[in-house]
Amino acid sequence: MKSLKVAEVRETFLKFFESKGCKREKSSSLVPLNDPTLLFTSAGMVQFKDVFTGNEKRAYTRATTAQKCLRAGGKHNDLENVGFTARHHTFFEMMGNFSFGDYFKEEAIAWAWELATEVFKMPADKLHVTVFRTDDEAYDIWAKKIGVPKERIYRFDEKDNFWAAGDVGPCGPCTEIYFDRGEAFNTGDKELDKMGGDGGRYLEFYNLVFMQYNRDAQGNLSPLPKPSVDSGLGLA
Repeated sequence: MKSLKVAEVRETFLKFFESKGCKREKSSSLVPLNDPTLLFTSAGMVQFKDVFTGNEKRAYTRATTAQKCLRAGGKHNDLENVGFTARHHTFFEMMGNFSFGDYFKEEAIAWAWELATEVFKMPADKLHVTVFRTDDEAYDIWAKKIGVPKERIYRFDEKDNFWAAGDVGPCGPCTEIYFDRGEAFNTGDKELDKMGGDGGRYLEFYNLVFMQYNRDAQGNLSPLPKPSVDSGLGLA
């Protein structure tokens, strides 16, 4: 893999999704406007929450951003993990691509794989993927259309593969891509070193969220007007 500067990674990502018809939008404020459910902007999808729920209309159905995020409180609070792992930051950018009732699982997965293996030249045999435990559609796309060996596809529960920005609002199952850094990063603890563990061997770098539901204050899920996509790739 070629070594790239942070600015090159950001621009490469944004240009790639512009080539897929996504409208490049600016990063929104770190303090969300008119959103009492969040203290800070914690993900790229925050500025699009009303678009996902159908309460706001935009002139486009695809977007891409490099969103400034702060995770120092609320549902996504990484503050206590900073310094203990190399994978947590309080302030970072979230590169994202979004679909508002346009493309869905097949395109999102194919483009993520293309970006990782063809654009950033990550070795395909070092990549592992996870899906939500009941998401047979995503599993089949990875296995049958992308060609990821079944032994490198894992089904995880809601804790790992169901995502929401806050306790209420748009949410859905997700699929993640991990990079295997090799045995040299094992700790010797099987629980830490396994896929999805907190060790340093397997590094999750891309999350594709399939926004299908809206969660209310009582925890009830109702279908969104149109299935959508919220993807995130951390940049620090």
